[in-house]
Amino acid sequence: MIRIEPTSLPGVLLVHPAVFRDERGHFLEPFNARDFEAAGLPSRFVQDNQSCSKAGVLRGLHLQLPPHAQGKLVRVARGAALDVAVDLRRTSPTFGKWTSVLLSAENNTMLWIPEGFAHGFLSLEDDTVFTYKCTAYYHKAAEASIRWNDPELAIDWGTAEPVLSEKDAMAPFFRDLNSPF
Repeated sequence: MIRIEPTSLPGVLLVHPAVFRDERGHFLEPFNARDFEAAGLPSRFVQDNQSCSKAGVLRGLHLQLPPHAQGKLVRVARGAALDVAVDLRRTSPTFGKWTSVLLSAENNTMLWIPEGFAHGFLSLEDDTVFTYKCTAYYHKAAEASIRWNDPELAIDWGTAEPVLSEKDAMAPFFRDLNSPF
């Protein structure tokens, strides 16, 4: 069974799978279609992604534009990360707002990020393994991003000098994204 908890952004949800612990360690089901359907979450994912990052690596803020927009179920399988979602839905009362959550292998929390949000994370430990279940296939021509340190968004990443890809360092600002959501 899973337990669902809302965040400050409507539609972005914390997903807590049941964790069974004993003297050997622990067991959990990060995904079970029946449980997800019963909770009103998507149960069809078409692509899994995984990254491994050193401490201080920031990936994002990324999104896929319609008609290739993706919902993402994200989790940390090893290590820890600060995960961030930004509301890009123009008609939403939380348009341009963000939420963050600590995801770790220890807390086993997952985050459901529906279409219409940008997503990014900061790796807090070396060799952090971050996994994504996506509702749509990656499409290069639909790729978009927003600058991680955009002053209008004012995301508190807890660092001023993360390790960035060149693409993320040069991403456009929020005001320059004509949000199609």
